[in-house]
Amino acid sequence: MSDTRAFSEMPLPLFNAEEAPETPLKSGRLPSYIRDHRARLRDRFLSGGADAMPDYELLELILFRAIPRRDVKPLARQLLDRFGGFNQVLSAPAPRLREVQGVGDAVVTELKIVEAATHRMARSRVLGQQVLGSWDALLDYCRTSMAYREIEQFRILYLDRKNILIADEEQARGTVDHVPVYPREVAKRALEHNASAMILVHNHPSGDVTPSQADISMTEQVERACNVLGITLHDHLVIGKSGEFSFRSEGLL
Repeated sequence: MSDTRAFSEMPLPLFNAEEAPETPLKSGRLPSYIRDHRARLRDRFLSGGADAMPDYELLELILFRAIPRRDVKPLARQLLDRFGGFNQVLSAPAPRLREVQGVGDAVVTELKIVEAATHRMARSRVLGQQVLGSWDALLDYCRTSMAYREIEQFRILYLDRKNILIADEEQARGTVDHVPVYPREVAKRALEHNASAMILVHNHPSGDVTPSQADISMTEQVERACNVLGITLHDHLVIGKSGEFSFRSEGLL
């Protein structure tokens, strides 16, 4: 089995249609077993899609472009072992990714491109849509963008009078178990967007979506500020790796 210390990254071929051309190694050309393995993975992906592949093979496909002349299976498995899963690898902060031997700028860039594309696709399904009528898509977007983050993030979804999503903003970032939120700033941004309603969203990196007393208190303060301004607070969602908590559904709003 290859040692991850053997990995070396090549310049990123970001704008080429194909992988960077192979160049001879010290011992000759790229070993045929690596070429054949990569061809098999690509063929299986094209014929069966992602469902036909385990996580480590899907991760290999991403790593191919960053490391075009090495066996990347050991690195793919190491990343999954280190972070706990495919989604966690994509969501991991760049400094933490670079702590893994064999990961440099090329690997980080490829992973973050895939992560950004995933978030953008999920966001496109809800932005400009009637949110209350596409609730599943909204939850999918929130899970995709927030569930696997390692620090707390607080987002606000602003809606117009028809409950169409007109803006989605990150209001604050915090630590692993706390994010500062200022009700005045939340209300101020709603006025600036000319929003008629909003949905609060934040994540719990621990995975436990039970709201803290601080979460409940902050939500009450935001609701009071919204009531004064005639803005409806539809919900406050707490997002975790295994699910979500809705203040509205649980009777806290």
